[in-house]
Amino acid sequence: MNMPMSRRNLTDLGRALLLGAFLSLLAACASTSEVETPPAPEQFEQSEYRLGPGDTLQVFVWNHPELTVTVPVRPDGMISTPLIAGVPAEGKTATQLAKDLEAALAEYVRNPTVSVMVTSFVGAYADQIRVVGQAAEPRSLPYRANMTLLDVMIAVGGLAEFAAGNRAVLVRQQDGKTTRTTVRLRDLLDKGDISANLPMRPGDVLIIPESRF
Repeated sequence: MNMPMSRRNLTDLGRALLLGAFLSLLAACASTSEVETPPAPEQFEQSEYRLGPGDTLQVFVWNHPELTVTVPVRPDGMISTPLIAGVPAEGKTATQLAKDLEAALAEYVRNPTVSVMVTSFVGAYADQIRVVGQAAEPRSLPYRANMTLLDVMIAVGGLAEFAAGNRAVLVRQQDGKTTRTTVRLRDLLDKGDISANLPMRPGDVLIIPESRF
């Protein structure tokens, strides 16, 4: 004769069933493949700063204070230092220019060691970011590492009164091709929509049209 199951036995049976279900769930999770992590956004590899007209340089020649000077990069892209009438600087890095100065000074100084420090930045023309159209202060800006669209708009004083901010276009040269991307400046500046804040690259051109009435 079957004996009725006691309340304690029922409780033990329930615990056993729950434990079995839990172990089955663990086994299923272990056999499931891992969820793929989305690829990280493409990172722009920032190259070393290139010199341009308007930059101010400190040229330091070790053990020769009479040759250590602060000079501008002239509009023709050249610089002049004591003993050297003109050395091309535009488009070079500070390290490259220092090597060229060492080579030029070697005619007058034994084993010269030169360092170049940029104290005021404008940058090579091809690296500048140009803002045209309905900005408060449209102009060219020196590119800075990790510069964003918001940084650019702050530098030019924001939008002009009649700017069509959400119809602005970012023109970019990349891999020999020209791309045009619509950017939402009004959403970025007025609504704080951070998704409209794009990374900038050297040579970008931001065109801000006028509103249509």
